[in-house]
Amino acid sequence: MLEQAMLETAIIGGGLCGLALARGLSRQGRPIAVFEARTRLGGRILTAEAPGSGLALDLGPAWFWPGSQPLISGLVAEFGFDHLPQHDDGSVLHLRDPDKTPERLDDKPVHGDARRLADGFGPLATALYRALPPGSLRLGHVLRAVRDTGDHVVLTFQTGAETRDVAARQVVLALPPRLVEETIACTPALDEATREALQGTATWMASQAKVAIAYERAFWREAGQSGNAFVTHEQAVIGEIYDACDTDGGKAALGGFLALSPELRDSFATGLPILMDNQMTQLFGAALADGVQHYQDWAREPFTCGARDRAAPAGEHVDQGHPLLRRPLWEGRLHLGGSETAARGAGYLEGALEAARRIERALLRPGADVPLAAVPPADAADANAASLARLAAWVAAQSDPALDAYRRHLTADLSVQQRDQLTQRAVLAAVEGVFDQALALLDSLPFDMARVGVERGRSALTPEVQKPFGPFLQAIMDDVAAFNRTSCALSNFPDEHKPSKDYMQAMLRDVAAAWQEFSLGANRLLLAKGVPSSTAPLPFPRPAPPAAPVSP
Repeated sequence: MLEQAMLETAIIGGGLCGLALARGLSRQGRPIAVFEARTRLGGRILTAEAPGSGLALDLGPAWFWPGSQPLISGLVAEFGFDHLPQHDDGSVLHLRDPDKTPERLDDKPVHGDARRLADGFGPLATALYRALPPGSLRLGHVLRAVRDTGDHVVLTFQTGAETRDVAARQVVLALPPRLVEETIACTPALDEATREALQGTATWMASQAKVAIAYERAFWREAGQSGNAFVTHEQAVIGEIYDACDTDGGKAALGGFLALSPELRDSFATGLPILMDNQMTQLFGAALADGVQHYQDWAREPFTCGARDRAAPAGEHVDQGHPLLRRPLWEGRLHLGGSETAARGAGYLEGALEAARRIERALLRPGADVPLAAVPPADAADANAASLARLAAWVAAQSDPALDAYRRHLTADLSVQQRDQLTQRAVLAAVEGVFDQALALLDSLPFDMARVGVERGRSALTPEVQKPFGPFLQAIMDDVAAFNRTSCALSNFPDEHKPSKDYMQAMLRDVAAAWQEFSLGANRLLLAKGVPSSTAPLPFPRPAPPAAPVSP
């Protein structure tokens, strides 16, 4: 059954990314509809309430870090939610042997500037939902297939025992990438590189389980303990523990992440509550034997954890999503979202908001460019500003083509069994290609040089030409690092899979040399536009490089 009305934008996923995107688009007057497979909102955000005290207990994400996460910090401030610092006095209990008492370590702070919301993160999801137009949300809609028709996308949902089709001009899959690959049939099929990126992107915390245990009093604080603990022996049940009280400890709880694998959690399901209680008493004393447990096993959540996440061992956290997942598909009709696609903060609440912001920009300004003025203005400064804006817009659009060029050069070297300096060679070739095209574009743009100064052989416009390349170079280096970490082809090349600091510095030296050559060439072109062709432009001092890209 096909719904008659064509939707403008369909957002699949009612987690933080989907809700934040829906709010952003609706505030700009864009009609939206949000489809969520669960019968609740929030995705991995899940807040329980301790009986009696009413203390909020986050069984999903529990923290944000104001010093490094501006988006989630800004959203918390915008809604005016109360928040508190994570209790952490620098002391930690470490239990290394199941037959011994834990060792106390001091001056070992764990959480940095982490803060928690006083009422948990659940109300944040609710606040975003309440900001949407009435009727925007549809719960219990499980997406099974997406089909591109050429001018819109048809989505096939399962709602209970029924199947229904919905048409939308643009679709956003604000879901964990692996679930997209494992559970949604795409017609036409996505390209191989994108499918590989989807498969290779682990869903942060998907195979984990978390417990929050409410107590009558914060007995650990009364004993001079922070509540921080790590259990690292082979029989560990809860691997990491933290204080989950309110500000003054009047409402008491501990939170923890289980050390057992999904399979072991299933095997010990019946006795697991007793095992968790026993470990808490071994760490903090007999007073913790009667806590009220709130337990969430994310590996049992089919709309969070897919087969690959459940089967794969927990790996290290990767802060950047695969760059191919940030590209619009089907000529801009299909976008991939979710925290794991983010260029910063992937897997965290910050990453969900970063992904939402990226997609919002793409949907509101598709194919944005800065065209040259149809009629050259009389004011030379305006004419030059228009040409510089055109160049800047072109440079801003080069991240994806540059990554494609990098991948082509990498594949070519691998095909001839080149094994040395694979990343270094491919990065330099990709960057030099962009610089060559930029010089050609610069040469074709009109400039009025009559009132443009020249000092020591350098045109006053040269720094303006250089300016947009800083963000571009940062983006290509970040994208290359993220691509390499998730590339199956490079997994057998450890030095390329995760380039060392020294290797990254060698790449940056190559890029800096190419940057110098480009800058000299750009200056020559600008000088040539302002003098007769018989007059040779003077050289100018070595250009300062753009802000150095951050090595991973």
